[in-house]
Amino acid sequence: MEKISEVMNTDVQTISPDATIEEAAQEMRDGDFGLIPVGEEDDLLGVITDRDIAIRAVAEGKDPDTPVREVMSEGVVSAHEDDSIEEAAQIMSDHQIRRLPIVDAGNRLVGIVSLGDFAVESSDISAVAEALSEISSPP
Repeated sequence: MEKISEVMNTDVQTISPDATIEEAAQEMRDGDFGLIPVGEEDDLLGVITDRDIAIRAVAEGKDPDTPVREVMSEGVVSAHEDDSIEEAAQIMSDHQIRRLPIVDAGNRLVGIVSLGDFAVESSDISAVAEALSEISSPP
């Protein structure tokens, strides 16, 4: 059984909780992604998504210089680097998320997995596909 550490992307960009939401939006645009883990050193404090910026900032009339910490999502769902690919896929399915931060035993961010990583890398694709088929399905 493959571990999630075998398919995760270890080149994870993080943003400081003190960065502005404008900086976060620019990083999302430049990197073509919709989620950035928020951290200090390697501690995962939360994530900020394009939806967080739209709903918790723009829709509420917040300025572009609003700190990320004011609009980020806390209580981040993550998987452990030793979890199987199937376990990580099930977590993503259960929580209806497309990107999953991966942490080590010390709860330090070591990688991130997106839906595309499973399709390209996993040899156990049928089990993964079954677990992921629920993502974005109507409840």
